[in-house]
Amino acid sequence: MPWLPRAALLWDVVLGFLGTAAFLIDLGADLWAAGQYVLSGRYLWAALVLALLGLASVALQLFSWVWLRADPAGLHESQPPGRCLALLHLLQLGYLYRCVQGLQQGLLVWQQEAPSEFDLAYADFLTMDISMLRLFETFLETTPQLTLVLAIVLQSGRTEPYQWVSISTSFVGISWALLDYHRALRTCLPSKSPLGLGSSVVYFLWNLLLLWPRVLAVALFSALFPYSVALHFLGLWLVLLLWVWLQGTDFMPDARSEWLYRATVATILYFSWFNVAEGHTWGRATIHLVFLLSDSILLAVTWSTHTSWLPSGIPLHVLLPASGLCFLLGLALRLAYYRWLHPSCRWEPDRVDGTRGFRSLEGLQLPHNSRMTRLAQNFFPRVREEEAALPRKEEVNGVL
Repeated sequence: MPWLPRAALLWDVVLGFLGTAAFLIDLGADLWAAGQYVLSGRYLWAALVLALLGLASVALQLFSWVWLRADPAGLHESQPPGRCLALLHLLQLGYLYRCVQGLQQGLLVWQQEAPSEFDLAYADFLTMDISMLRLFETFLETTPQLTLVLAIVLQSGRTEPYQWVSISTSFVGISWALLDYHRALRTCLPSKSPLGLGSSVVYFLWNLLLLWPRVLAVALFSALFPYSVALHFLGLWLVLLLWVWLQGTDFMPDARSEWLYRATVATILYFSWFNVAEGHTWGRATIHLVFLLSDSILLAVTWSTHTSWLPSGIPLHVLLPASGLCFLLGLALRLAYYRWLHPSCRWEPDRVDGTRGFRSLEGLQLPHNSRMTRLAQNFFPRVREEEAALPRKEEVNGVL
């Protein structure tokens, strides 16, 4: 294999290993925090941490198991029997098993002198599912966990070492999941355009800068009204769930599991933007942005009518302007990304998981992850007919 493709494969394996390590470190930090809360007699905080961990883990195992059952027979020939897989998911180890399987396949491809097209496509197939599961885990557990820890710090007025570790690992996990998901979407592009450094940095920054003010708003509200935040979340979550349902999502293999996906997307939309349907993306994104911004402003007004200082002694006149500046910078980067760095594609008709529209030299059908491809089709618009007729310019993707 030439040196450059071999180095790229090794880099993918390293990224996969780091992503798995980040997940385990974040999990360990959360368990450490829960244990410290128990030792200090704060049983409610410990219960909340463990509840978030448990709910997110169960959701991940359900997604993983449903996808494995929906994949074509014979696609995962190296996997253990069905009962062993079911036991792994029952023990909440299905996601970690997928991570290990993805690393094994990546190392197998990297070690081969001339890897087959099937092995390369299968490695991409596994990586895409792992990226999607990592994104779900981020917004089902990591982001709510970060909000909870910030609320506890603001309410108690002090920060313990294990809380600093939890906050740091949460930010690393969120950042990694957002960037990894974007890399997976780019892999689905028919043109196989490389993920440029410029587009990666801008995409990562605008997501994080817009996410941080939202997390801080909910954390501040939780610190002042710890028993009202559950009603606030439930009310907005139901509205967002209705909105996702009205968009007619078709991501999961059956109707029952589709509601699991819609519930997860509604949770993501509570914190950040996530596109679930093709067409009119700009309008839906604007509606969602205005909705979250209005809710955050209402939370800020609620704080100011009760107290001008937080329990920790941090003045609101410092936090609120900083959050507003963070939001404006994130919005500017988001507009820049969609204006100059967001590619359009000439999408082919949808295909079934496990097959592809062309065959390799050996005559084997190449694995194709249609789940991620559908999301990529929602995220990357189709090229207009008049644009497709024009000669293509020679340019590097990701450069302003």
